[in-house]
Amino acid sequence: MFFVDTIETPGLGNRSYLAGGPRSAVVVDPPRDIDRVIAAAAVRGVRILAVAETHLHNDYVTGGQELARITGAAYLVPAAAAVSFARTPVADGDTAQVDEGLALRALATPGHTPHHMAYVLEEDGRAVAAFTGGSLLIGGVGRPDLVEPRLTGTLARAQYASVHRLAAELDDAVEVLPTHGFGSFCSASRAGGTSSTIGAERGRNAALVQDVDAFVDGLLAGLDDVPAYYAHMGPTNAAGPSPVDLTPPARADAEDIARRLAAGEWVVDLRSRVAFAQGHVAGSFNFEGSGQLATYLAWLIPWGRPVTLLAGTAGELAQAQRELTRVGIGRPVAAATGDPVSWVSGPEELRSFPRAGFADLASARQRGEDPVVLDVRRTAERADGALAGSVHIPLHELPGRLDDVPPGMVWVHCAGGMRAAIAASLLDAADREVVAVDDGFDGAAAAGLILAAPRSAG
Repeated sequence: MFFVDTIETPGLGNRSYLAGGPRSAVVVDPPRDIDRVIAAAAVRGVRILAVAETHLHNDYVTGGQELARITGAAYLVPAAAAVSFARTPVADGDTAQVDEGLALRALATPGHTPHHMAYVLEEDGRAVAAFTGGSLLIGGVGRPDLVEPRLTGTLARAQYASVHRLAAELDDAVEVLPTHGFGSFCSASRAGGTSSTIGAERGRNAALVQDVDAFVDGLLAGLDDVPAYYAHMGPTNAAGPSPVDLTPPARADAEDIARRLAAGEWVVDLRSRVAFAQGHVAGSFNFEGSGQLATYLAWLIPWGRPVTLLAGTAGELAQAQRELTRVGIGRPVAAATGDPVSWVSGPEELRSFPRAGFADLASARQRGEDPVVLDVRRTAERADGALAGSVHIPLHELPGRLDDVPPGMVWVHCAGGMRAAIAASLLDAADREVVAVDDGFDGAAAAGLILAAPRSAG
C-alpha cells in the first residue's frame, strides 16, 4: 500500500511530497529546509531512495541537492535542465523504483519551463498519483513567462499540449499533486481548491475545456506581476544551492540597530501590523512574520542588502529566518527580540502612526479633508475597481517611487491590510505622515466611498 504525505510551505504557496511504501520513498520538489522532509520520513520509518525535481524552480531555493547528499538518494533532475552539479538526468519515460511494486515514471510536460517533467506514481503498473509540479495545477496551470519573454507564447501552447497529454494518459481517478498553485506567483491563475483528480480537472480546467487559441489568449492576458527575486532563484538552483544555515544570528542591541540603520541596511520588524503601528524603531520596516514574509521582503529588498530582524519572541525570529532562507536570503546579520523600548537608546528614536478603516476615510472626506489616498495593490487587482481620486503605486514599486507620492497626509490601502502596513512603514521611514488602512477593500463600497475607473501615478 502506498502513501503520499504533503509538506506545505504556505508562505510561498507551494507543496512538496514524500511518497512511498512500507520501506522506502521518493521526495518530489523538496523545500530548502530539508529537516522537515527528513522528519516526515522518520515518522514513516522509510528510507529516501530518490529525490525528484519537476523543474528548476523560479520561486524558491530547492533543498534537493542537499537532501540527496545527506540521504544518499539518487537526485533526479530533468535531463534538459542546464545545471552545474552531478545528478541523475531524467528523460521522458524513465522510471525509478520507489518500493516493492511501486515506481515513479517521468512524463515530459514542457510549458512552465521548457524542460518540465511530471512524475507518475504507479502501484503494480497502475497510475495512482501524478506529481505535476508547475504543469497541471488545481483549476489552472503554471505560468509560461518565467523563463524567457520571447518563449512565453511558445511555452503557453506547450503547456496546453502537456495538460492534454496528462489527461489522455491518466485515468480520471488519478490524484493531481502539483507543487505550485496554493498562492504561489508561479501559478497563472488564482483558482482555489486543495485537492483534485484528473477527472475533476477534465471538467473545469481551462486548458481542458477551451480550444488552444482561447486558452493561450486567456492565459497570457491574465499573467500577473513577477516578484523581483525570481530572477535570482533559477540561477541559484542551477548552480546548486549551499546548505541551509539556521543557526541564530548575532544579537543586536540599540546601538547596533542604530548603526545599521545609519548604514542603509534594512531593519525588519516582524511583529503584527497593529503592534508596529503603536510603536516601532524609527526607520524600520514592518513585514509581519505571520504574513507572506518571504515573498514580499524578497520582492522589495535590494538583493544582497544586509538584514537585521526584530521580533517579539525567539520562536518568531527562528521561523522568519527559516522562511527567508527558502528564497535565498541568507542569515540575518543581526537580530533582537523583545519590544521597541529595548531596541532604542531613547524615546526620540520611536515612531508610531494611526490605523483606520475605510469608514474612517469616508468620514475624513466628509469633514472636508483631502488626504492622498495611495492604492498599493497590483495592477491586476486594481482593474476590478479603485477609489475615486486614489493614486496607484503597486507595493513592489514603492521603494523606488516614494517621490511619486503626492505631498500631504497619505492614507494607504491594499486589499486586506498586510501590504498597506508594509507600505505605511516605508512611507513612515521616509518621514511621511501616514495612516494605514487596515480593512478589506470590500469595506470601501460599504463605507460609501466612490469607486471609479483606475488611474496611475506618473
